[in-house]
Amino acid sequence: MNRAAKLRLGVDLGGTKIEIIALDAGGESLLRERCATPAGDYAATLTAIADLVNRAEQELGMRGSVGVGMPGALSRRTGLVKNANSTVLNGKPFKEDLQRTLAREVRLENDANCFAISEATDGAGQGLRSVFGVILGTGVGGGLVIDGKLVVGAAHIAGEWGHNPLPAIAQSGLKTDQARQLAQAESPGPACYCGRWGCVETWLSGPAWVADYQRLCAQAGARAAPSPTAIPDFGPGKAPGASPDTTTDTTHDSPLNAAMLVQRMQQGDGIAVLAFDRYVDRLARSLATVVNTVDPDAIVLGGGISQIQGLADCLAVAIRPYVFSDEVATRIVVNQHGDSSGVRGAAWLWND
Repeated sequence: MNRAAKLRLGVDLGGTKIEIIALDAGGESLLRERCATPAGDYAATLTAIADLVNRAEQELGMRGSVGVGMPGALSRRTGLVKNANSTVLNGKPFKEDLQRTLAREVRLENDANCFAISEATDGAGQGLRSVFGVILGTGVGGGLVIDGKLVVGAAHIAGEWGHNPLPAIAQSGLKTDQARQLAQAESPGPACYCGRWGCVETWLSGPAWVADYQRLCAQAGARAAPSPTAIPDFGPGKAPGASPDTTTDTTHDSPLNAAMLVQRMQQGDGIAVLAFDRYVDRLARSLATVVNTVDPDAIVLGGGISQIQGLADCLAVAIRPYVFSDEVATRIVVNQHGDSSGVRGAAWLWND
């Protein structure tokens, strides 16, 4: 095999940025580069991806395979993009257009599936038979890898737990006034871009966590605390605050994001602590349905929110009452490759 055949290029198409990585045969990174995603412009998005690929190959002096992680998936029936929260892609022959633009075969997968592939191949789930990868960021997604192979399903929607309804807290019994009030507040839940109500994503994305904090502030008749002047450093590209997971704090007309809520918890904001406790319980309920269905060896947490210190440990305890077993054998761990995991997984799509 010549050197060119060993080069794998991965592209991560996000709502605000497009990133490319080049991996050698052993999975070592040779190059990483980013550019802004052309907002709402399909043709310009194709051009931006092609430019990244061409520049990478020119710099490395070789041609490589190309895998692309994207929001949404390709319809098996039509070959067109479906279910993308970057709605400009929906209904488009994205794979065909990209292959024509790059003059080669391209492999495309959902970005959460790419994350799962990455962590199962040489990340936190390496060596395990079954790995469920979870994205907790601007949106909520997931992917399942069994015996090193991605499970996509009959309709290419395997792992889309973010668009299941949030499991009701009533599962654990409505024994307190607080539980009864919470059950009432969670039904039917917020509207989701997919057209449904109360999807897991509407409760567990970064903006959803912020929105719940703001609802609690309003219920308490309290003014939301002023936005901190400094945002915690979770590492390059890893912080919830480094992503566009923001909503407006209407009390102060300032942006509020998940990283700021972490700092408010550290500063003793009781409402922020309560919002986090509610977030963990909802996440536990939601992932318990995955454990009860698939019983994976590991759940690997990804996305900006996954970098919150202690989240995996809190979740390992909170999930126990919702799992149909006398033990929870599924390990809950944080990803190994950080913000590069999704784009690495796109490159690993060529791993026959």
